[in-house]
Amino acid sequence: MVVIMIYLQLFITFLQIGMFSFGGGYAVMPMIQRYIVEQRGWITFHQLADITSISQMTPGPIAINAATFVGVKVAGPLGGVVATIGSITPSFILLILLAYFFFRNSNLYYIQDILKGLRPAIVSLILIAAISLGGSAIFLETDFTIPWLQNLNYPAIVSALIALFLLIKYKVDSVIVIFSGALIGIIYHAITII
Repeated sequence: MVVIMIYLQLFITFLQIGMFSFGGGYAVMPMIQRYIVEQRGWITFHQLADITSISQMTPGPIAINAATFVGVKVAGPLGGVVATIGSITPSFILLILLAYFFFRNSNLYYIQDILKGLRPAIVSLILIAAISLGGSAIFLETDFTIPWLQNLNYPAIVSALIALFLLIKYKVDSVIVIFSGALIGIIYHAITII
C-alpha cells in the first residue's frame, strides 16, 4: 500500500506541475522547486540544480527530464515512468483539445492576445529560476554567515562568464557550451582531488 501511495504522490505532484508549466523550459523550475524540493523534500536544491544541468545534456523538455530523474530517485524506474506520465498528461490533453479547436476555427486572433498576456509572467518565472540556479552555482555554501567573498565559487563564475561571452558574441552552439562545461567540471574535479 505504501508503494502505491508513493506512485500516486509522484503522479499527482507532476500532474500539478504539468498543468501549470506554461512557457516550458526554465519557467517550470520555480514550481518544481516548490513542490519537489520544499514541500515534498524528495530532492535537495543542489540536486535540482544538478538535474537541471543534466537535463540540458539530454534530449527533451526540462520538466519531463526532471520528472523522470525525480521519479527514479524516489521510487526506482517505475517511479520515473509514473512521474513522467503525470508530467506530460496535462499538455497531451490540452494539445489534443487545442489542435481540434484550431483546425475547426482558423480565426484565433484572441489566442494571440492570451499568449501576449502570458509572456511577461513566463519571463518572470524564467528569471526566478535563473537567479535560484545561479545562486547555487556561484556560492560554495548556502550558509550565508560566511563572508560572501569567501563563499564565492570563482571557477564557476569564470566558467559562466566565458560561456555567456561565447554564446552572445560568437553564437557558439549551446550543446558545445554544455559539453564543454561538463568537460571543464571533470577536469576541475580531477585537479582538486590530486
